[in-house]
Amino acid sequence: MTKKISVLVVDDSALIRKLLTDIINSHADMQVVAVAPDPLVARELIKQHNPDVLTLDVEMPRMDGLDFLERLMRLRPMPVLMVSSLTEKGSEVTLRALELGAVDYIAKPKVDIASGLQGYSELIAEKIRACAQARVSSRGRQQDVSAASLRAKTVAATSKRVGYKSTEKIVFLGASTGGTEAIKDFLIDLPADMPAIMITQHMPENFTRTFAERLDKLCALRVKEAVDNERVLPGYVYIAPGNQHLEVKRSGANYMTRLHSGPPVNRHRPSVDVLFNSAAQLVANNAVAVILTGMGKDGALGMLEMQRAGAHTLAQDEASCVVFGMPKEAITLGGVDEVLPLTQLPARVIECLGQRTNRV
Repeated sequence: MTKKISVLVVDDSALIRKLLTDIINSHADMQVVAVAPDPLVARELIKQHNPDVLTLDVEMPRMDGLDFLERLMRLRPMPVLMVSSLTEKGSEVTLRALELGAVDYIAKPKVDIASGLQGYSELIAEKIRACAQARVSSRGRQQDVSAASLRAKTVAATSKRVGYKSTEKIVFLGASTGGTEAIKDFLIDLPADMPAIMITQHMPENFTRTFAERLDKLCALRVKEAVDNERVLPGYVYIAPGNQHLEVKRSGANYMTRLHSGPPVNRHRPSVDVLFNSAAQLVANNAVAVILTGMGKDGALGMLEMQRAGAHTLAQDEASCVVFGMPKEAITLGGVDEVLPLTQLPARVIECLGQRTNRV
């Protein structure tokens, strides 16, 4: 008999604790082993039950959820799913939680909490399963890098000039669970004069703008949330807005963005497959595709289409992924040319672009 995923629920609301317990226990492969009203109680229950996954609220008595998360990831790393009303309206809080080591997040509904959380049952279960499989470490993704040192690294990156004559190259990137930190680590090692980069990261509305603003402060490249029908320019990174698909289109000699609210693909909007398929049709061998950590299979078919169109395709390796779902699916389909650790991907992308253009 397969062992059930054991979950510890930490929330100061008795209603939320009960609702989450009922939802989690309704799935045959998981069970709540204990609940805690605050982090201090949770600390003792972790020692007692050694749960596979922790669900954690942010605003709680006696100790803030982020403070607890920071201590937890330093002293006893484990998979954490943030469940909080603040994760939707306070996207800064959510991104900070992911920086500290949380695997993923889910927002409490704004109204009618009971029926709203019941409607989230399958999504919550899916995220708990991903968390249970995730690789976590003592803040391996953060590595205690301060904002000041990141900015210093960015200054150094601006001095590295690639020197492309052509502006027709574009890098296309897709990610999901664990992707916010992986994307940051990828972009921060790239110089300011890179060809354009278009990114689909599975995130809800309001999160992507904050995400782009944070990246823009840290990277040599200019990072922005994409808007519809803007010219795709070298030196810029375009992030798909939450709840809208991002595609590349052609207008005369220029590449442009296209945003639309078509049906979800692979249950996602934005979808990596939507972006990659447009790249396969219009950019073809002038493109480089990168797929990073993520849950599910979104992007696998699109990457295969890009490879068939002549693009060079790269995937993050299992050891450096938080969740080796999306890269694994793309590799299984045969659409990946190279599998590399995250730390090697930026330099390899630059090499691949150089093989398709003339250097100064």
